[in-house]
This record gives sequence, C-alpha cells and structure tokens, in this order.
Amino acid sequence: MDILYLILVLLVVTRVFAELAERVNLPAIVGELTAGVALGLALSTMRESWPVLWSAAESETYESIVKLGMFFLMLLAGIRMEPLDFARTSKSAIFVAIGGMILPVAAGILLGLTLLPPSPLKIVQSLFLGTALAITAVPVAVRIFLDLGELETRVGKTVIAAALWDDLISLFLLAFLIAVMGSGAGVFGTTEALLLVGKVLLFFAVTIPFGLFVFPFIGQYFKHLRFPEVDFSMLLIAGLAYATFAERMELHFIIGAFLTGMFFHPKSVDARTYKRVEQQMSGITRGFLAPIFFVSVGLHLDFSAIATTPVFVVALIIIALLSKLIGAGVPAYLVGLSRQESLMVGVGMSGRGAVELIVAGVALEAGLFLLPSPPPPIIRGLFSSIVIMALVTTIVAPIVLHWLIRNK
Repeated sequence: MDILYLILVLLVVTRVFAELAERVNLPAIVGELTAGVALGLALSTMRESWPVLWSAAESETYESIVKLGMFFLMLLAGIRMEPLDFARTSKSAIFVAIGGMILPVAAGILLGLTLLPPSPLKIVQSLFLGTALAITAVPVAVRIFLDLGELETRVGKTVIAAALWDDLISLFLLAFLIAVMGSGAGVFGTTEALLLVGKVLLFFAVTIPFGLFVFPFIGQYFKHLRFPEVDFSMLLIAGLAYATFAERMELHFIIGAFLTGMFFHPKSVDARTYKRVEQQMSGITRGFLAPIFFVSVGLHLDFSAIATTPVFVVALIIIALLSKLIGAGVPAYLVGLSRQESLMVGVGMSGRGAVELIVAGVALEAGLFLLPSPPPPIIRGLFSSIVIMALVTTIVAPIVLHWLIRNK
C-alpha cells in the first residue's frame, strides 16, 4: 500500500532528523518539523519522480493518521495531568489565557484592517487573522514540554491549561465567522450565538460529571474483564466517545481527548494499571503518531507567499511572537510566576502548529480568501502566510524554551 511506503519514509527521516536535533541539544520536535519542511519541498519539486509518495501524502488516509496523532498527543497530555491539578492551574491560567487571547486578536484585526484590500469580507478576514493569531497549538505545546521534561511543572501546566482556554475561545470565534459567511448577513445572529454557547455548556455539563463519578465506578470492574489490554481499550473507547461528542457540540475533538485523559489517573484505576497504560500510550504516541503529526506541518508549507508578500509575512510572524509573549507573559508574572517562568509561559504559548492549519483550512473551504475578485497577491497568499507563521513559531518556541530551561 502507498500509505505504508509513505509512513516508512516519514518515520526513517523524522527519526534521523530528531536524533540530529538531540545531538546539537535541541528538542526532537525541531528535527521532526525540519524533516517535514525538507520532505515537503522534496515531494513538491519532484512530484514526477516520486508520484507514489506525493499521492499518499495528499490522501485522506494520511490526513486521518495525522488527526489520530493529534488525538493521541492530547490523550497522553490529559493522562499526565489530573483534574485537580488542571483546576488549580486554571485559576492562574485563565488570566494568562485572557491576555494571550485579547492582545493577539486585537493585533490581528489591526493588521488586517491596515494591510488587507477593501472587500465585503475585509472585516471577517481581519477577525479571522485575529482568531488565527490567538491560537496556541496545544499538541505542539504538549510535545515541547514533554521533550523538555517540563510538562508537569507549574509552567507546563499553566501553558497547557491557558492554551486549552485560548483554543476553546478561538474555535468558538471561528464558528461564528463561518456562520457569518454562510448567512452573508455580516453580523452575528443572537440565535446562533446562544446555540453555540448552549452546546459548549452542555459538553462540559455532561463530560465532567461523567468523568468524575462514572469513570472511577467503571474502573473498579476492569479486573473482572478477561480480554487482553482491557484498560487500554476502554481508555480509547472513552476518548473516542468524548472526541466525537465534542465535534457534535461544534468543539474540536482534541478537547474531548484531553478531558478523557485527565479522568484516567491512579484514583480511578490502580497505580500499577495507570503506569502500564501511560507507558503504552507514550510509546505509540511519541514513537509513532507524534512524528507523523509534526511532519505534516512541514508538508503543508508553501513558500510562495514569501516571494509575493514578504512584508506581510514578516509582520505576521513578528506580531504572532510578540503578542503571545507579552499577552501571556505579563499576566503570568502578575499572578505570581517569576520573571523567568513568565517568559517561559509567553514563549510556550507562541507555538501554533497544525491547529492553525486546521483553522486556516476551514476558512479556505468557506471561501474566505476569494474576495476581492480576482484576489490580489496578499489575499491569495493569506493561507500560505498563516502556514509559514505557524511553522516558524512552532520551531522558534522549543528552541527558545530549551535555552531558557538550560539557563534558569
């Protein structure tokens, strides 16, 4: 099968690049993203030489495996963060999330209103830029802190909790923007707004009590089941159910996966089972699915926007980095983190990654980049500009974080 050939090549190349990154004291994720860029450029420039690899990389099967990688990354992150830890961290993280949301949204809107050409969609396009800049790619942040051994620290928990809040709000805003484009009204409808809020509240009203009370009750009876790896299977079933429910409520499936992992802890199952399942999850995630997920970011890169609208691309990257650094770092310092920790929070919130690609892809399918007609270069390159910004911030964040940790 073509997809098996592609996976073979991806795993070999990413493992080589990851090892090289580790040899020069950089996190493995930097090597995996660099591998993605190299493979993407090679496949796009030599399509005729490698038609099998190119078609496999563009297939729905590969995209499904990438999404599975996101699912497992978030499930693993949830397993390593108990609900009470998340709740305690969220008390400070909510202020970090608010700052990390307001400043990037405002900066993105201002950038759009200043540089984008006049069109009936200019306001929506500017709001989209603000929404895109506000996103923190939770799977990327998880992998960065996993690689650096900082996921369970105060900084790691604050970044993950704040990133989840930011992504929840960003995906909520995206739903509004798509609804506006679909209706053509140019304003948010009260009915649609209330319906979206109701779905979000319903999701948490169902999943949190179920995870707190039903999961431990079911976990008591795992030992009576006889089929092999029952604990691992039941965790996947629960995670897939939560992820599916999240999508039905118009949330991203990664939120459901993360919540599921949080409710799988030593108090819901015995410590021995927890450790065994956590090791199994880590092996399949970090050894197989995570590298494939991160290489997909590089495969989506198109450098054409750099040549056609270099000023816009550079401005977008600078604003993306500074708005998160200031917007998230300053609130982190105000809620009690040290200057070094606050700086780490601001940097950790800067990585965008594949969540950005998903949001940009949704906007592309909705026709956000079609006006004015014919689209000028800045509009034609808007999708590529966002992808380039996502890749740059995702590579810069772990490098800077690694340096900060070594010098703290």
